[in-house]
Amino acid sequence: MNKKNFLGTVCVAVALAAVVSACGDGTTRDAGWEFSRNMYDPIAYNPDQLNNNFKNNQTAQIPPVGTTPIGFERFEFENTPEDYQRAGTELKNPLAVTAENLAQGEHLFLVNCAMCHGAEGKGDGAITKDRFVEDSRGRRQLENFPPPPSYAKSTGSVSSRGGAMSDLTAGKIYHTIYYGLNAMGSHASQLNPEERWKVVMYVQELQKK
Repeated sequence: MNKKNFLGTVCVAVALAAVVSACGDGTTRDAGWEFSRNMYDPIAYNPDQLNNNFKNNQTAQIPPVGTTPIGFERFEFENTPEDYQRAGTELKNPLAVTAENLAQGEHLFLVNCAMCHGAEGKGDGAITKDRFVEDSRGRRQLENFPPPPSYAKSTGSVSSRGGAMSDLTAGKIYHTIYYGLNAMGSHASQLNPEERWKVVMYVQELQKK
């Protein structure tokens, strides 16, 4: 074998060995050696970790003034009686009244609201019923929560902010879901804007009863 053929055979053998080693034998998931991994897959900072890259040494920075995070919907009404009334006048439900939206609204109402308001919005939820609970010393005490007023037109229930519950507009209901009222906490973190409007739609169906 001359020198030229020998070198060609060596090159082919080396190339074949490289291909075989790169493909693996099918029994391992090891990707092999990686060069300077941290240069293309850096270790991230924790949000609460000190960070010398910023003047205030904080990793979690406050968003610039006037910016809106992706997926965030700004609510331009304050938690005041005045803005509650303004929301009642200016806010309209952007969703179409369909069987699907009403069904979803009913489901969300039953999951998030019925424990207080009751399945039919009559203010007779499970949390308003008398029940005994044990304190830290093992003593049983009677506990319940005052029932919220009914949405039904037939009951004539009145809101704590005035006006019949059956006459609450979509905007007032949405404002209350967003901020809460009295013993009811805000549901802004539990329900996204579309889900809130579906609950509003279902509540307005309960108002007709």
